[in-house]
Amino acid sequence: MNPKPHPFTLRQLQYVVALADVLNFREAAERCYVSQPSLSAQLAQIERALGVRLFERDKRRVILTPAGRAFVRQARLILREADALVEIAHRFGDPFSATLHIGVIPTISPYLLPKLTPVLREAYPRLSIRWIEEKTTAILRDLHAGHLDAGLLSLETEVGDVDAEVIARDPFMLVLPRTHPLAATTDALQTEKLAGVTVFVLQEEHCFGEQARTLCAKTNAHIDAFRATSLTTLVQIVANGEGVTLIPAIAVAHEVTDPQLCVRAFAEPAPARTIALVWRKSYPFDAALREIADTMRRAYPRPVLDREPLASATGAGSE
Repeated sequence: MNPKPHPFTLRQLQYVVALADVLNFREAAERCYVSQPSLSAQLAQIERALGVRLFERDKRRVILTPAGRAFVRQARLILREADALVEIAHRFGDPFSATLHIGVIPTISPYLLPKLTPVLREAYPRLSIRWIEEKTTAILRDLHAGHLDAGLLSLETEVGDVDAEVIARDPFMLVLPRTHPLAATTDALQTEKLAGVTVFVLQEEHCFGEQARTLCAKTNAHIDAFRATSLTTLVQIVANGEGVTLIPAIAVAHEVTDPQLCVRAFAEPAPARTIALVWRKSYPFDAALREIADTMRRAYPRPVLDREPLASATGAGSE
């Protein structure tokens, strides 16, 4: 059904509110930068269209009618919202002065956002980024529904038909007790060394957990029945001497702080995930997102690939 046209314009609402503010035709006309006869004609037109008098006027004064008072209250709200629409258009005319809503998966957000946030703030001082931490499926759902502008996630998960800019390759690292046989060498490990080893992994709904289970299946590793909800839990379990676990390289500096643990890298071709910024193909400001992705890429912290002894290394630097 076609919407009915309104019996007034926004400009006419401005005339009504201006006259309600000053109750003087000459002053209202000056405020609206029109002639007094033009303003009077427009007000008469809107009253005829509405079928109600908004103002009482004679040679001495102008006053609002009861209908006029109610009309002006609502007109002010409409004009305020119209101003907000214009502001939105202006801001999105310059995407770097807008607010972006970006989803980020839990196995990236605590390790990467502290590095990215100050860099992005300095590079784009007028840009506001609201980060929403969610699992991949929720990010993709909200992205395609238009609730998110972009998502920061792993491309190894099925992400569908989206545009993407790769931020970094994030290798898998093995975290294990120093007493474990695989800790005896600091050389990069062949993935086949995981055969028969008990590995703790994240729950199925985490994309990193799915990737870790796939690696375990290829190498005949034993996946423990326990399913953790966070990388922190996985590392704590291993610190108690229970098996080994896999975590992304970007998480090592934050998660592996127990001196009873060590970290081992895998030999190439090492298992890894690809961190990328993704967005809808129809997104109107893809050039801006590509520039932001390039800033993220340059700010990405250099991962700690091996630490021996662990206690002497405190974290990763930035390239």
